[in-house]
Amino acid sequence: QAELDKLRGETNSEYEVAKSELEQGLEGVRKALSVLRDYYASEGAALLQDGQPAPPEKHSKASGAGSGIIGLLEVVESDFAKNLASEETEEDDAQADYEKTTQINKVTRAGKEKDVEYKRKESVSLDKTAAEESRDRDTLSTELAAVDEYFARVKDRCVAKPETYAERAGRREAEIQGLKQALSVLEDEVALVQKKRKGGNFRGTLAAY
Repeated sequence: QAELDKLRGETNSEYEVAKSELEQGLEGVRKALSVLRDYYASEGAALLQDGQPAPPEKHSKASGAGSGIIGLLEVVESDFAKNLASEETEEDDAQADYEKTTQINKVTRAGKEKDVEYKRKESVSLDKTAAEESRDRDTLSTELAAVDEYFARVKDRCVAKPETYAERAGRREAEIQGLKQALSVLEDEVALVQKKRKGGNFRGTLAAY
């Protein structure tokens, strides 16, 4: 638009100069025609008065020359008028085109500005939505982690874990060792009782225990 404004200013300045020159020229030609027409009209009227002799040959030539000058000036006047009209028409067309293009540019610029504003608002809305979704996702992740932790604790309490071979072997070995220790204690007790009760009934002692 700035370039268009600059060009319109330049062409308008050129038009104003051309218009001024043509108007001045046209005005000068019209004044000259008016003076010449008045002059030759007065000369002819004086010669036509009653009692005046026929105009000399020299005067006739002068009248013919005057008519030729007037005819030439009339052609010049017509050219000036046509050129002035052409300049005015071109200026009117240029101004109309300028105004039309300027209006189109305004509409286009307004549309672009609205589009930019819409996209800016849409971007802000998307950023807000993304932030909210991120917070929701973080909250959901935290809640899910808490649920997983709780489930793991409940599972440890409620679900029986299958024993491995090593665990079963270790448990059995511990049971055997316990039985051996119990048997050893029992044997020691029996031996002690036998010493205290020499000749006593071993079965009765075992029955008592």
